[in-house]
Amino acid sequence: MNYELRKQQLIERHEALLAMKNEPEEWGNGIYERYRHPILTAEHTPLEWRYDFSEKDNPYLMQRIMMNAVLNAGAIKLDGRYLLVCRVEGADRKSFFAVAESPNGIDNFRFWDEPITMPEDLIPATNVYDMRLTQHEDGWIYGVFCAERHDDSQPGNLSAATATAAIARTKDLVKWERLPDLKSRSQQRNVVLHPEFIRTKIVNGKCVNGEWYAFYTRPQDGFIDTGSGGGIGWALVEDITHAEVREEIIINPRHYHTIQEVKNGEGPAPLKTQRGWLHLAHGVRGTADGLRYVLYMYMTALDDPTRVTAQPGGWFLVPEGKEYVGDVMNVAFSNGWILDDDGRVLIYYATADTRLHVAVSSLDRLIDYCMNTPRDGLTTGASVETIKRLIAKNMNKW
Repeated sequence: MNYELRKQQLIERHEALLAMKNEPEEWGNGIYERYRHPILTAEHTPLEWRYDFSEKDNPYLMQRIMMNAVLNAGAIKLDGRYLLVCRVEGADRKSFFAVAESPNGIDNFRFWDEPITMPEDLIPATNVYDMRLTQHEDGWIYGVFCAERHDDSQPGNLSAATATAAIARTKDLVKWERLPDLKSRSQQRNVVLHPEFIRTKIVNGKCVNGEWYAFYTRPQDGFIDTGSGGGIGWALVEDITHAEVREEIIINPRHYHTIQEVKNGEGPAPLKTQRGWLHLAHGVRGTADGLRYVLYMYMTALDDPTRVTAQPGGWFLVPEGKEYVGDVMNVAFSNGWILDDDGRVLIYYATADTRLHVAVSSLDRLIDYCMNTPRDGLTTGASVETIKRLIAKNMNKW
Protein backbone atom coordinates (compact mmCIF):
# COMPACT_ATOMS: atom_id res chain seq x y z
CA MET A 1 0.00 0.00 0.00
CA ASN A 2 1.20 3.49 -0.86
CA TYR A 3 0.62 5.16 2.50
CA GLU A 4 0.68 8.78 1.35
CA LEU A 5 -1.53 8.11 -1.67
CA ARG A 6 -4.06 6.25 0.50
CA LYS A 7 -4.02 9.06 3.04
CA GLN A 8 -4.60 11.69 0.35
CA GLN A 9 -7.49 9.70 -1.12
CA LEU A 10 -9.01 9.36 2.34
CA ILE A 11 -8.83 13.13 2.91
CA GLU A 12 -10.27 13.94 -0.52
CA ARG A 13 -13.16 11.54 -0.01
CA HIS A 14 -13.91 13.04 3.38
CA GLU A 15 -13.78 16.61 2.05
CA ALA A 16 -16.19 15.69 -0.73
CA LEU A 17 -18.65 14.36 1.84
CA LEU A 18 -18.43 17.50 3.98
CA ALA A 19 -18.84 19.81 0.96
CA MET A 20 -21.80 17.93 -0.56
CA LYS A 21 -24.75 20.21 -1.27
CA ASN A 22 -28.08 19.21 0.21
CA GLU A 23 -31.30 19.53 -1.78
CA PRO A 24 -34.93 19.47 -0.62
CA GLU A 25 -37.12 16.55 -1.59
CA GLU A 26 -39.42 17.40 -4.49
CA TRP A 27 -42.69 16.38 -2.84
CA GLY A 28 -43.79 16.76 0.74
CA ASN A 29 -46.79 17.36 2.95
CA GLY A 30 -46.77 21.15 2.78
CA ILE A 31 -45.88 21.43 6.47
CA TYR A 32 -42.11 21.19 5.99
CA GLU A 33 -39.49 20.22 3.41
CA ARG A 34 -37.27 17.26 4.12
CA TYR A 35 -33.75 17.25 2.70
CA ARG A 36 -32.37 14.45 0.60
CA HIS A 37 -29.16 13.68 2.49
CA PRO A 38 -28.40 13.26 6.19
CA ILE A 39 -26.56 16.31 7.45
CA LEU A 40 -24.31 14.39 9.86
CA THR A 41 -23.28 10.75 10.15
CA ALA A 42 -20.41 8.84 11.74
CA GLU A 43 -18.49 9.42 8.49
CA HIS A 44 -18.69 13.19 9.01
CA THR A 45 -16.59 13.05 12.18
CA PRO A 46 -13.05 14.37 11.70
CA LEU A 47 -10.50 11.93 10.39
CA GLU A 48 -8.16 13.06 13.17
CA TRP A 49 -10.57 11.58 15.70
CA ARG A 50 -10.41 8.18 14.05
CA TYR A 51 -7.02 7.69 12.40
CA ASP A 52 -3.48 7.78 13.68
CA PHE A 53 -1.71 9.55 10.81
CA SER A 54 1.74 8.41 11.86
CA GLU A 55 2.97 5.95 9.22
CA LYS A 56 5.41 4.53 11.77
CA ASP A 57 2.69 3.81 14.36
CA ASN A 58 -0.12 2.97 11.92
CA PRO A 59 1.44 1.60 8.73
CA TYR A 60 -1.84 0.04 7.53
CA LEU A 61 -3.76 3.31 8.01
CA MET A 62 -6.36 1.62 10.19
CA GLN A 63 -9.09 3.41 12.09
CA ARG A 64 -7.85 3.30 15.64
CA ILE A 65 -11.05 4.77 17.08
CA MET A 66 -14.26 3.99 15.24
CA MET A 67 -17.44 6.06 15.38
CA ASN A 68 -20.88 4.47 15.28
CA ALA A 69 -23.43 7.27 14.98
CA VAL A 70 -24.18 10.99 15.12
CA LEU A 71 -27.66 11.78 16.43
CA ASN A 72 -29.93 13.74 18.78
CA ALA A 73 -28.43 17.23 18.59
CA GLY A 74 -29.28 20.34 20.51
CA ALA A 75 -29.30 23.40 18.25
CA ILE A 76 -28.64 27.11 18.54
CA LYS A 77 -27.85 30.10 16.33
CA LEU A 78 -25.06 32.01 17.99
CA ASP A 79 -23.38 35.09 16.52
CA GLY A 80 -24.81 34.21 13.11
CA ARG A 81 -23.48 30.64 13.21
CA TYR A 82 -25.66 27.54 13.02
CA LEU A 83 -24.37 25.25 15.76
CA LEU A 84 -25.37 21.74 16.77
CA VAL A 85 -24.28 20.05 19.98
CA CYS A 86 -24.42 16.50 18.70
CA ARG A 87 -24.51 13.19 20.46
CA VAL A 88 -21.63 11.25 18.93
CA GLU A 89 -21.49 7.57 19.76
CA GLY A 90 -18.29 5.61 19.47
CA ALA A 91 -17.95 1.95 18.64
CA ASP A 92 -17.52 1.40 22.39
CA ARG A 93 -21.15 2.55 23.01
CA LYS A 94 -19.98 5.66 24.87
CA SER A 95 -21.63 8.86 23.73
CA PHE A 96 -20.05 12.29 23.99
CA PHE A 97 -20.90 15.81 22.89
CA ALA A 98 -19.32 17.60 19.95
CA VAL A 99 -20.17 20.86 18.19
CA ALA A 100 -20.78 20.93 14.43
CA GLU A 101 -21.08 24.22 12.56
CA SER A 102 -22.73 25.11 9.26
CA PRO A 103 -22.85 28.35 7.25
CA ASN A 104 -26.54 27.87 6.40
CA GLY A 105 -27.93 25.26 8.78
CA ILE A 106 -28.62 22.76 5.98
CA ASP A 107 -25.30 21.45 4.71
CA ASN A 108 -21.50 21.80 4.92
CA PHE A 109 -21.52 20.93 8.62
CA ARG A 110 -18.05 20.57 10.10
CA PHE A 111 -17.18 19.49 13.60
CA TRP A 112 -15.05 21.72 15.76
CA ASP A 113 -11.52 20.41 16.31
CA GLU A 114 -12.21 18.60 19.57
CA PRO A 115 -15.21 17.13 21.39
CA ILE A 116 -16.63 19.00 24.36
CA THR A 117 -14.90 18.34 27.65
CA MET A 118 -17.88 18.21 29.98
CA PRO A 119 -17.10 18.55 33.69
CA GLU A 120 -18.36 15.71 35.86
CA ASP A 121 -20.94 15.81 38.61
CA LEU A 122 -19.97 14.49 42.05
CA ILE A 123 -20.74 10.98 40.79
CA PRO A 124 -19.26 10.54 37.31
CA ALA A 125 -21.65 9.32 34.62
CA THR A 126 -20.97 6.24 32.54
CA ASN A 127 -22.70 7.80 29.55
CA VAL A 128 -24.17 11.21 28.62
CA TYR A 129 -26.43 12.09 25.72
CA ASP A 130 -29.30 14.06 24.12
CA MET A 131 -28.54 17.63 25.15
CA ARG A 132 -31.29 20.25 24.92
CA LEU A 133 -29.96 23.80 24.58
CA THR A 134 -31.86 26.74 26.04
CA GLN A 135 -30.77 30.35 25.62
CA HIS A 136 -32.28 31.60 28.86
CA GLU A 137 -33.21 35.17 29.67
CA ASP A 138 -30.77 35.06 32.60
CA GLY A 139 -27.96 35.36 30.02
CA TRP A 140 -26.67 31.79 30.10
CA ILE A 141 -26.96 29.03 27.53
CA TYR A 142 -28.03 25.90 29.41
CA GLY A 143 -27.46 22.35 28.30
CA VAL A 144 -29.73 19.79 29.94
CA PHE A 145 -28.89 16.19 29.12
CA CYS A 146 -29.24 12.65 30.34
CA ALA A 147 -26.56 11.28 32.66
CA GLU A 148 -26.68 7.49 32.82
CA ARG A 149 -25.12 5.36 35.52
CA HIS A 150 -25.28 1.72 36.49
CA ASP A 151 -27.93 0.92 39.07
CA ASP A 152 -25.72 -0.39 41.86
CA SER A 153 -28.77 -1.62 43.76
CA GLN A 154 -28.79 -4.47 41.21
CA PRO A 155 -25.12 -5.56 41.16
CA GLY A 156 -25.77 -8.74 39.21
CA ASN A 157 -27.70 -7.01 36.41
CA LEU A 158 -25.33 -5.35 33.97
CA SER A 159 -28.26 -3.79 32.08
CA ALA A 160 -29.74 -2.04 35.12
CA ALA A 161 -29.34 1.71 34.83
CA THR A 162 -30.43 4.98 36.39
CA ALA A 163 -31.00 8.28 34.61
CA THR A 164 -30.80 11.82 35.91
CA ALA A 165 -31.12 15.20 34.21
CA ALA A 166 -27.66 16.75 34.15
CA ILE A 167 -27.34 20.53 33.91
CA ALA A 168 -24.46 22.59 32.52
CA ARG A 169 -24.20 26.17 31.32
CA THR A 170 -21.95 28.13 29.00
CA LYS A 171 -21.63 31.38 27.08
CA ASP A 172 -19.86 30.04 24.00
CA LEU A 173 -20.29 26.21 23.87
CA VAL A 174 -16.55 25.92 24.59
CA LYS A 175 -16.23 26.41 28.35
CA TRP A 176 -18.90 24.69 30.40
CA GLU A 177 -19.83 25.02 34.05
CA ARG A 178 -21.38 21.85 35.44
CA LEU A 179 -24.18 22.29 37.95
CA PRO A 180 -25.51 19.52 40.21
CA ASP A 181 -27.91 17.10 38.53
CA LEU A 182 -31.60 17.83 38.88
CA LYS A 183 -32.94 16.17 42.02
CA SER A 184 -36.19 14.32 41.52
CA ARG A 185 -38.15 11.54 43.20
CA SER A 186 -38.34 9.74 39.85
CA GLN A 187 -35.88 9.01 37.08
CA GLN A 188 -35.65 11.74 34.43
CA ARG A 189 -34.32 11.16 30.90
CA ASN A 190 -36.05 13.91 28.92
CA VAL A 191 -35.83 17.28 30.68
CA VAL A 192 -35.96 20.66 28.97
CA LEU A 193 -35.46 24.14 30.43
CA HIS A 194 -38.09 26.76 29.55
CA PRO A 195 -36.37 29.86 28.06
CA GLU A 196 -38.02 32.44 30.37
CA PHE A 197 -38.53 32.90 34.08
CA ILE A 198 -41.96 32.16 35.49
CA ARG A 199 -42.80 35.17 37.62
CA THR A 200 -46.12 34.16 39.16
CA LYS A 201 -47.30 30.94 40.77
CA ILE A 202 -50.15 29.88 42.98
CA VAL A 203 -49.30 28.84 46.54
CA ASN A 204 -52.12 27.74 48.85
CA GLY A 205 -54.62 29.42 46.58
CA LYS A 206 -52.76 32.75 46.56
CA CYS A 207 -50.80 34.39 43.74
CA VAL A 208 -47.10 34.70 44.62
CA ASN A 209 -44.59 36.72 42.62
CA GLY A 210 -40.95 35.80 42.12
CA GLU A 211 -38.57 34.32 39.55
CA TRP A 212 -38.58 30.60 38.98
CA TYR A 213 -36.84 28.43 36.41
CA ALA A 214 -39.27 26.06 34.72
CA PHE A 215 -38.48 22.55 33.54
CA TYR A 216 -40.41 20.25 31.24
CA THR A 217 -39.91 16.80 32.72
CA ARG A 218 -40.82 13.18 32.10
CA PRO A 219 -41.14 11.30 35.38
CA GLN A 220 -40.34 7.59 35.06
CA ASP A 221 -40.37 4.75 37.56
CA GLY A 222 -37.49 3.06 35.76
CA PHE A 223 -34.80 3.67 33.18
CA ILE A 224 -37.02 2.47 30.29
CA ASP A 225 -40.52 2.05 31.73
CA THR A 226 -42.58 5.09 32.57
CA GLY A 227 -44.59 3.12 35.09
CA SER A 228 -46.81 5.62 36.90
CA GLY A 229 -45.29 8.51 34.92
CA GLY A 230 -48.08 10.27 33.12
CA GLY A 231 -46.46 12.24 30.29
CA ILE A 232 -44.70 15.60 29.90
CA GLY A 233 -44.42 17.29 33.26
CA TRP A 234 -43.81 20.81 34.52
CA ALA A 235 -41.79 21.80 37.57
CA LEU A 236 -40.63 25.14 38.99
CA VAL A 237 -37.21 25.60 40.57
CA GLU A 238 -36.02 28.66 42.45
CA ASP A 239 -32.27 28.01 42.36
CA ILE A 240 -30.93 26.34 39.24
CA THR A 241 -27.55 25.83 40.89
CA HIS A 242 -29.28 23.42 43.30
CA ALA A 243 -32.27 22.37 41.21
CA GLU A 244 -34.80 20.07 42.81
CA VAL A 245 -38.23 18.96 41.65
CA ARG A 246 -40.51 19.32 44.66
CA GLU A 247 -43.84 19.61 42.86
CA GLU A 248 -44.59 18.30 39.37
CA ILE A 249 -47.75 18.46 37.28
CA ILE A 250 -48.46 16.69 33.99
CA ILE A 251 -49.29 19.15 31.21
CA ASN A 252 -49.30 16.80 28.20
CA PRO A 253 -50.50 13.33 29.24
CA ARG A 254 -50.28 9.93 27.58
CA HIS A 255 -53.40 8.35 26.08
CA TYR A 256 -54.42 4.81 25.23
CA HIS A 257 -54.11 3.77 21.57
CA THR A 258 -52.35 6.92 20.43
CA ILE A 259 -48.84 7.80 19.25
CA GLN A 260 -47.96 8.62 22.86
CA GLU A 261 -49.40 5.58 24.54
CA VAL A 262 -46.19 4.19 26.07
CA LYS A 263 -44.44 7.48 26.79
CA ASN A 264 -43.89 10.99 25.50
CA GLY A 265 -41.31 13.68 26.10
CA GLU A 266 -40.48 17.27 25.21
CA GLY A 267 -38.05 17.76 22.32
CA PRO A 268 -36.20 21.08 22.17
CA ALA A 269 -37.11 24.15 24.22
CA PRO A 270 -40.37 25.65 22.89
CA LEU A 271 -40.45 28.64 20.53
CA LYS A 272 -42.24 31.81 21.61
CA THR A 273 -44.77 33.08 19.07
CA GLN A 274 -47.59 35.63 19.09
CA ARG A 275 -50.09 32.76 19.24
CA GLY A 276 -48.44 30.91 22.08
CA TRP A 277 -45.54 28.60 22.87
CA LEU A 278 -44.79 26.17 20.02
CA HIS A 279 -43.67 22.72 21.16
CA LEU A 280 -42.04 19.78 19.38
CA ALA A 281 -42.21 16.48 21.24
CA HIS A 282 -41.79 12.75 20.72
CA GLY A 283 -44.36 10.04 21.29
CA VAL A 284 -43.76 6.33 21.73
CA ARG A 285 -46.08 3.40 21.18
CA GLY A 286 -45.55 -0.34 21.27
CA THR A 287 -45.67 -2.49 18.14
CA ALA A 288 -45.04 -6.15 17.34
CA ASP A 289 -41.62 -4.97 16.12
CA GLY A 290 -40.76 -3.00 19.25
CA LEU A 291 -41.20 0.64 20.24
CA ARG A 292 -41.99 3.23 17.58
CA TYR A 293 -40.78 6.81 18.16
CA VAL A 294 -42.46 9.62 16.24
CA LEU A 295 -42.54 13.41 16.51
CA TYR A 296 -45.63 15.47 17.24
CA MET A 297 -46.43 19.11 18.00
CA TYR A 298 -48.59 21.08 20.40
CA MET A 299 -49.03 24.67 21.59
CA THR A 300 -49.49 26.23 25.02
CA ALA A 301 -50.73 29.64 26.13
CA LEU A 302 -48.28 32.54 26.41
CA ASP A 303 -49.60 33.54 29.81
CA ASP A 304 -49.70 29.96 31.07
CA PRO A 305 -47.24 27.52 29.45
CA THR A 306 -48.95 24.65 31.26
CA ARG A 307 -52.24 25.13 29.37
CA VAL A 308 -52.37 23.27 26.04
CA THR A 309 -54.24 25.34 23.44
CA ALA A 310 -53.74 23.17 20.35
CA GLN A 311 -52.50 19.68 19.53
CA PRO A 312 -52.86 18.18 16.06
CA GLY A 313 -53.86 14.52 16.05
CA GLY A 314 -51.27 11.94 15.09
CA TRP A 315 -47.65 12.27 14.22
CA PHE A 316 -45.87 15.25 12.69
CA LEU A 317 -42.80 13.42 11.35
CA VAL A 318 -41.77 9.76 11.07
CA PRO A 319 -38.84 7.97 9.42
CA GLU A 320 -39.23 7.54 5.67
CA GLY A 321 -37.37 5.27 3.25
CA LYS A 322 -33.77 4.67 4.28
CA GLU A 323 -34.35 6.68 7.45
CA TYR A 324 -36.20 3.69 8.87
CA VAL A 325 -33.07 1.50 8.89
CA GLY A 326 -30.32 1.74 11.47
CA ASP A 327 -29.22 0.77 14.96
CA VAL A 328 -32.73 1.15 16.40
CA MET A 329 -35.36 0.79 13.70
CA ASN A 330 -38.50 2.91 13.40
CA VAL A 331 -37.26 5.87 15.46
CA ALA A 332 -37.50 9.60 14.82
CA PHE A 333 -36.23 11.86 17.59
CA SER A 334 -35.56 15.58 17.90
CA ASN A 335 -34.09 17.72 20.65
CA GLY A 336 -33.02 20.72 18.57
CA TRP A 337 -34.45 23.40 16.31
CA ILE A 338 -33.52 26.93 15.25
CA LEU A 339 -35.81 29.88 14.52
CA ASP A 340 -34.26 32.36 12.08
CA ASP A 341 -35.05 36.08 12.10
CA ASP A 342 -37.02 35.69 8.87
CA GLY A 343 -39.30 33.07 10.42
CA ARG A 344 -37.57 30.03 8.91
CA VAL A 345 -37.53 27.06 11.29
CA LEU A 346 -34.81 24.41 10.97
CA ILE A 347 -35.87 21.15 12.60
CA TYR A 348 -33.03 18.76 13.35
CA TYR A 349 -34.08 15.16 13.79
CA ALA A 350 -32.34 11.82 14.05
CA THR A 351 -33.52 8.53 12.59
CA ALA A 352 -32.93 4.99 13.78
CA ASP A 353 -30.47 6.28 16.41
CA THR A 354 -27.94 6.46 13.59
CA ARG A 355 -27.85 9.75 11.67
CA LEU A 356 -29.00 13.36 11.75
CA HIS A 357 -31.30 15.14 9.25
CA VAL A 358 -32.89 18.55 8.76
CA ALA A 359 -36.41 19.54 7.77
CA VAL A 360 -37.28 23.17 7.02
CA SER A 361 -40.53 24.97 7.69
CA SER A 362 -41.63 28.42 8.83
CA LEU A 363 -43.16 29.77 12.00
CA ASP A 364 -46.36 30.70 10.15
CA ARG A 365 -46.74 27.22 8.67
CA LEU A 366 -46.13 25.46 11.98
CA ILE A 367 -48.63 27.66 13.80
CA ASP A 368 -51.18 27.05 11.04
CA TYR A 369 -50.53 23.31 11.30
CA CYS A 370 -51.07 23.34 15.07
CA MET A 371 -54.08 25.64 15.16
CA ASN A 372 -56.00 24.21 12.20
CA THR A 373 -55.25 20.49 12.20
CA PRO A 374 -57.93 18.39 13.97
CA ARG A 375 -57.16 16.89 17.36
CA ASP A 376 -57.16 13.15 17.95
CA GLY A 377 -60.73 12.21 18.85
CA LEU A 378 -59.37 9.09 20.60
CA THR A 379 -61.81 6.67 18.88
CA THR A 380 -62.25 5.24 15.39
CA GLY A 381 -65.71 6.80 15.19
CA ALA A 382 -64.34 10.25 15.94
CA SER A 383 -61.59 9.82 13.34
CA VAL A 384 -64.09 8.83 10.66
CA GLU A 385 -66.32 11.80 11.44
CA THR A 386 -63.32 14.14 11.18
CA ILE A 387 -62.48 12.76 7.73
CA LYS A 388 -66.12 13.02 6.61
CA ARG A 389 -66.29 16.67 7.66
CA LEU A 390 -63.24 17.41 5.51
CA ILE A 391 -64.76 15.51 2.56
CA ALA A 392 -67.99 17.46 2.88
CA LYS A 393 -66.14 20.75 3.03
CA ASN A 394 -64.14 19.93 -0.10
CA MET A 395 -67.17 18.68 -2.03
CA ASN A 396 -69.11 21.86 -1.27
CA LYS A 397 -66.16 24.01 -2.24
CA TRP A 398 -65.44 22.21 -5.49
